[in-house]
Amino acid sequence: MPETTWLGKPYYSLDAWCKKNLHHKCYKVALNAHMTCPNRDGTLGTRGCIFCSAGGSGDFAVDTAGVDMEIQLAEGIRRIEAKLPRTESPCMIAYFQAYTNTYAPLPYLKKVFTCALENHLVCGISIATRPDCLPEEVLLLLSELKQRFPGKFIWIELGLQTIHERTADFIRRGYRLSCFETACSRLRELDIPVIVHVILGLPGETKSDILETVRYLNRLHPFGIKLQLLHILKGTDLENHFVNGEFDALTKEEYLDILITCLENLSPDIVIHRVTGDGPKKLLVAPLWSADKRDVLNSLHRLMKEKHTCQGKLFQHQEPPRRDSNTAEFDRM
Repeated sequence: MPETTWLGKPYYSLDAWCKKNLHHKCYKVALNAHMTCPNRDGTLGTRGCIFCSAGGSGDFAVDTAGVDMEIQLAEGIRRIEAKLPRTESPCMIAYFQAYTNTYAPLPYLKKVFTCALENHLVCGISIATRPDCLPEEVLLLLSELKQRFPGKFIWIELGLQTIHERTADFIRRGYRLSCFETACSRLRELDIPVIVHVILGLPGETKSDILETVRYLNRLHPFGIKLQLLHILKGTDLENHFVNGEFDALTKEEYLDILITCLENLSPDIVIHRVTGDGPKKLLVAPLWSADKRDVLNSLHRLMKEKHTCQGKLFQHQEPPRRDSNTAEFDRM
């Protein structure tokens, strides 16, 4: 059953990790560093991934202050502090969320990452990017910053979404699984933790397909995982497929069933950074039930309690795959 260090939840949440390792609650400040993406600038395409909004998945990022990261970060912190009791001393995770956050000239990357790490309220940064946008010079920069700020963490978030190439082609992910594996291996060598994004409910994927992705990640053993419900948003190519009746959005019951099975099969020491996700209400086409995030979380916790289940209940240790012509060798990231 759930470990006492999970703070009463049936899975190892990011909140539990922060309180266990940093000894206090942390708050994420979502940022827009105004970069782009190879799926948008013409390198791989111009329309982005099939599910991605015009905001590049950064629809909740602080963006009132333009490209000035120092002012933008200060505004994000101010908004969070305004909601907290005066007695609480906030600790912030600077989350570079919008678009691909290692896809810019090196001096600019160094400037924005350093700006966040120098803020005394920031305990670390989390950088959302693509595995095909981590060239050696960027990896060396991350390593340099890790050494320069030893009291703070640097996390890399990679949007894998699925291990199945047929689905990856459909959603226009733009890179092969081998590229993801190479990036993970290199980050592991630099001791930079990886958080993997997985989307549940992608068109054409069965529950069995999703579990294959989860079991693959058990072998890879990243620091964390985000289990994200597929949102159909206005203005995306995914919306056209949905409106044309080519696939159905998951019902709440279907999603919770898949999500609980994923959690049961995940290693109990992989940190769960997300179990549902936010679709901007002004853009959300389906599933509309997902707009009530609190209800989704409450329903998840209640169901898992009723089922007497928890993260890792069905987990069986699996050795990492050996290096051959089709795969890379992994250790824990």
